Amino acid sequence: MPVQHKTFADERAFRATLDQHKSQLVVVDFSAAWCGPCQFIKPHFEALADEFTDVAFLELDVDENEDVTEALGVSAMPTFQFWRDGKLVDVVRGADPRGIKQKIAQLQ
Repeated sequence: MPVQHKTFADERAFRATLDQHKSQLVVVDFSAAWCGPCQFIKPHFEALADEFTDVAFLELDVDENEDVTEALGVSAMPTFQFWRDGKLVDVVRGADPRGIKQKIAQLQ
């Protein structure tokens, strides 16, 4: 499943998208265009989306999603949040392709 690049008006809209994927793991990448480590990890994140086709992958630009970023307590980029059934189940901070892949394998 390709990475979905999303912009949300507020946290409620974000959670509505999570509800659309209740039956699967959702990995959310909080990144920014100006963030070097975010740009480094981007092709790895896209490759994981190709590999784990039963997992939903979302990318949120923190500058375009300030309300959601703040509401979810994201303060560093990149931050990867793992959601299942509308609940946050884990977080990986930093550009760690291996750590993200291991977390997906563990949670899926």
